[in-house]
Amino acid sequence: MIDFDEKSVTDAFFDQIKGTPNKRLLQIMRAAIRHLHSFAREVDLTRDEWKAGINFLTAVGQQSSEDRQEFVLLSDTSGLSTLMNLLEDRRGDKGTNASILGPFYREDPPILELGDTVAKLKPGPEAVMYGTIKDVRGKPIPHALLDAWLADEKGLYDVQEHGPGVDDLRGRYRADENGRYWFRTTIPSGYSIPMDGPVGDLVRNTARDGMRPAHIHFRLMHQGFQDLVTAVYFKDQYIETDAAFGVLRKLVVEILPPSKDSPIPSLPRIPYDFTMIPSSAVRHPGPLGSAAA
Repeated sequence: MIDFDEKSVTDAFFDQIKGTPNKRLLQIMRAAIRHLHSFAREVDLTRDEWKAGINFLTAVGQQSSEDRQEFVLLSDTSGLSTLMNLLEDRRGDKGTNASILGPFYREDPPILELGDTVAKLKPGPEAVMYGTIKDVRGKPIPHALLDAWLADEKGLYDVQEHGPGVDDLRGRYRADENGRYWFRTTIPSGYSIPMDGPVGDLVRNTARDGMRPAHIHFRLMHQGFQDLVTAVYFKDQYIETDAAFGVLRKLVVEILPPSKDSPIPSLPRIPYDFTMIPSSAVRHPGPLGSAAA
């Protein structure tokens, strides 16, 4: 007759899955269940706590939809999304650090010319962001695509402010033959992750404010190179306590005074170069989910 104690049930699970043909799946399942069972034993998990956990994960799934991925928000706010990016960043060639995709990326943003502003409906104080898109050897990548999207001065994205189907504060640019890009942008505001769901409740219950620092999202694409999903962050009161753990030192930028060497000399400037990794390299970040970020 089968009989289990607190530890033998873990071994029994391992025995049942030992024939898994996919060896990577077997490795992952063994590690996941080993840590899960060890966690339950370490905290002496009660039945009511187990039930609360099941109810929480159920609510996370129920909150998720085509427009909102609450599970990736959970991944973001637990630091797992950034850990995934850091694991990818350490593999192979070193390019610009990846960052989380966020909830409001669109596959087909408006096509804009170099120098155009992303702020069509909500113009305000502007800066010019510019730089060069390079490969890991420092060679410019001609005609790379750069998608940019950001929140407004109230911390709202276009879909939040205007509803579906209205594009603002987003656009796709094509770098020139020397890999250079430049565009005009307003300065975004820091904002709160969605706090009206189960992840927001968890953030509040752990005495966190759910705030993210001001940032601009980017996705860069070019044949022969891996997609680069990243963001640049501005120094504000949330830069040290980002609820989604997306800030890395190399992704923090400053708004500098106008310069005659800038593509638009009359505007404050945000210089930043991007480095893309060849598609043959080990690292494969690409878009990491879609969460409230």
